[in-house]
Formats: sequence, C-alpha cells, structure tokens
Amino acid sequence: MNIKRAKQEIKDTIRAYLMKDEYGDYELSSIQQRPILLIGPPGVGKTQIMEQISQECQVGLVAYTITHHTRQSAIGLPFIERRQFGGKEYAATEYTMSEIVASVYNKIEQTGISEGILFIDEINCVSETLAPAMLQFLQGKAFGNHKLPKGWIIVAAGNPPEYNKSVREFDIVTLDRIRRIDIEPDFGAWKEYAAQTGIHPAVRSYLNVRQQNFCRLETMVDGKMFATPRGWEDLARLIEVYERLGQRVDREIVSEYIQFPKIARDFASYLELYHKYQDDYQVERILEGKIPEGLYDKLEKAAFDERISVVGLLLSGLNRSFGQVCQLRDRLSLQQKKLRELKETEAFGVREREKACGQEEYGEPKALAAAALSLFAHMLEDFRGQWEKKQENGLLSRMELKIHQEVSTCLEQELLDLQKKAFDTPQEIWQRMQQLFGEESDRYENLLESSGQKLENAFDFMEAAFVNGQEMVLFVTELNTGFYSLGFLQEYECDRYYEYNKKLLFSQEEQEILKLMKEQKYSD
Repeated sequence: MNIKRAKQEIKDTIRAYLMKDEYGDYELSSIQQRPILLIGPPGVGKTQIMEQISQECQVGLVAYTITHHTRQSAIGLPFIERRQFGGKEYAATEYTMSEIVASVYNKIEQTGISEGILFIDEINCVSETLAPAMLQFLQGKAFGNHKLPKGWIIVAAGNPPEYNKSVREFDIVTLDRIRRIDIEPDFGAWKEYAAQTGIHPAVRSYLNVRQQNFCRLETMVDGKMFATPRGWEDLARLIEVYERLGQRVDREIVSEYIQFPKIARDFASYLELYHKYQDDYQVERILEGKIPEGLYDKLEKAAFDERISVVGLLLSGLNRSFGQVCQLRDRLSLQQKKLRELKETEAFGVREREKACGQEEYGEPKALAAAALSLFAHMLEDFRGQWEKKQENGLLSRMELKIHQEVSTCLEQELLDLQKKAFDTPQEIWQRMQQLFGEESDRYENLLESSGQKLENAFDFMEAAFVNGQEMVLFVTELNTGFYSLGFLQEYECDRYYEYNKKLLFSQEEQEILKLMKEQKYSD
C-alpha cells in the first residue's frame, strides 16, 4: 500500500487499540494489540508519518533508531539483588530499567499524556547480540523485566533486504505476533502531501513530467545510485531557503540530495529553465489579468515540457494565494473560538445579569472593565502556555504552530489597543473587540475575492493559450487534488471550474466505457 493508506491504517489501529469498555479497560488486551511493522524502501516517509500521526491523534511519541543501541542500553545494566527463596537468601541478578522504556515514562511525565506510540526504526538491522531482545520486545512488549506502560503502542519500521545488507529476517513465531504493512512508493500520495506542505513548485512540476524519477534505485559497477522521496523533499526545502537568500541551487548541490547522476543532471537543467520561465512568462502579471505582449505566440511555439512548466508556475502562484486564504480562515476560526470563551466568562456578562435582575451589586462599571481586561490578559497567557507546551511535546504541526502564533500575536495587539483606551464598561470593551474582529473578517473577504479573481484570470489565460488541450486537463486535475485549492473552492464559487471538472469527469467515464467495449469485443 502507499504511505497515505498506511498512515490512515495506523491511525485507525491507534483508535481501536485505545478503545475502552464501560469499566475503563482496553477492549483489546496488551497481547492482542499487535505491534505494527512497516517495511518499505528508504526515504518513502515511514518515519515522517509518525510525527503526523502523533499530532493528529494527540498521543505521545517516543522514537528510536535501534541500530544506535547496544544490548545494555536496550535491556539495562545488571546488578545484584538479595532475594529470599524457600526461607533462604540468594544473590539474584536484576537489571536497571531500559533506556527506551524509561524514555516512555519520561514522556508521560513531561506531557501528562498517558497513551502514545513507541516507534522503533531499522528494527530488522539490529546486532546479533540485540536480536533476541528485540524479538522478546515485539512478542511481549518488554525489555528484560520492564514492560511498556499500558496504552503505549509499538510501531516499528525496516527496509527490505535489497536496500540494506544488514537486514535480518524475522522468524515465523515473531511474524505471527505482529501486523506487517508493506509500503510501496506512490507519486500520487506524495504529490498530495507535497501540495499540502508547500514543497517547492519546481520539484512538483518536474516530477509531474518525470514521475519515473520519483523513487529509483539501481546498482551499477560504481555502486548504488538512488533518488528517494525524502531526497526530493529535503532538496525542495533547500531551494526555497536559497531563493530567500537570493542564491540559486546548482548541479553540484542537487547531486548531494539526488544521488543518481543522470536524474540530478536532468533536474538541475530543468531548474535553470524553471527560473528562466519565471522571468519570461511573468506569471504574477497573468494572474492579475495583464498578459504580456506576444506571450500567446511564444507558447504556441514552445515545447511540451515548457508549456507544462508554465501551467505549473500558474498553479504555484494560485496556490500561494489559496494558501493565504485558507490559513487566514483557520486563524480567524481559532481566534473567534478564544473570543467566545472570553465572552462566556463572568467578567463580560455581569452587566446583563444586573439589568435582568434589577440589581447593582457587582461593583462599579469601570472596575468591572478593568477586571475584564485583566481576565483577557490571563486568558492570553494561558493560551500561549498551552500551545507552547504542545509545541514542546511535538503535538503541533508546522502549520498549526504558525496559526497559534499568529492568533496569540493578534490578540496581544488587541489587548494593547484596548489598554490604551478608557472604557466605562466591559460591554464597551467587547464592542471594540467585535469591531477589530470585523476588520479582520473584512480582510479575509477581500483576500477571498482577490484570489477568486486570480483564478478567473488563470482560466481566461488557459482558454486563450491552450483551448481544450492536455494542459487544461492537467490544470483542472491539479485544482482537484491540491490541498489549498480544494479548501479555497469550498468557499469560492467558480463556474468554469465546475464546468471543466464536469467535462473532465465525462471524458474519463467515456474512455472507461470505450475500454470496456473494446475488451468485450476481443473476448467475444
């Protein structure tokens, strides 16, 4: 299965393993909670999805690469303990707690989260002395005499033998006690992830055309040559940072990440052309509806790769706008939630209760206004403390962290604005807060509208440049699969998007029908 399906499988497993009955006991016993073993090529994303799963399921995560450990660090060190057996005293060997098991207990103490995942990477590459202990660990969830705490699930990962000479085969007894998931590279799943996380568009557009270079490993006379999803992602991040520094990634740097010389040369050449197309086609002007003179003629004479690259640049520009819309929407949603929590507190509701009861026993209005501001300040401090603790414990994704930081900053600026003014009642404070939030909401609506206009301009350009060619099919397909484009199109009504989407769906169904008819003809 692909990495996306494997991730969902693990999330579903966690929910099943952690389900409890009416008495608070786990529905599946510890023995029935089989460890999960992920087997797949290096760089496919096995390790990376564990952080995502921990964040999405809000459970703890302790990760180890087991090849870095010796038998002593995994099991613990021996010591002599005096024990009584049958009325006689004996010297018995005990072991200190395993470093790995101790790390799980430390994680529980640090986070306050009692359930989680223990992830062991490269589990089938352990040393000969450690192998028996690892088999015991998989079968009994224990290192020596020290068991994992209840509620902790084992997920392990390893590479097939063709990728690593140190791989050890598990025996049938062990395999019969685990859940094995074999993972294959899948460009479609990676492409969806790449769009969501903002992988550099040059890498995405290149791999759209050269999908065969997404994950390759070959053994030649000079050694192994490989290109992996991890290599592409790390290279994409470097390109992004270099661009911010005003630098360009050259062929030598590409080959440090993509250790397959032919692919590295090909991508380095493509990257140079990509930057050239950025300058030549001025995509931002196209999205503003200002088509440079002679552009359509230039595209008509361009090679297919160049035309596809222009479509990629267009989609990249749109996704930047779509991403800003989606991120502002998520920020406003969290900000609104915190403001509602504040509104429900006593400090902001006492004056209404006074009017309803005909009483004046809650204090002077100005004192109540000061108390309301003080409560706002305490709420902000608690909110920051909560997400900072989540960040420290790895329970926030990069995007979630950014949203929480922005909400904190925005609310702190609001508090400063409120503290500079004199308010007579908490209700005046609330009215000002509503006004400030309304201004942010107006900014969102303006951003939504301007991004929608960019999409309309993009369709104008695509229709004039490519009519109903394969480029338009690619353009609409990418809108259908993009994380931010789908989020944006839930908010913005674009008639042409739905029109082309309907045509594309009809065309695909037509092709399937013709294929079935052809197969039926030959079978008859």
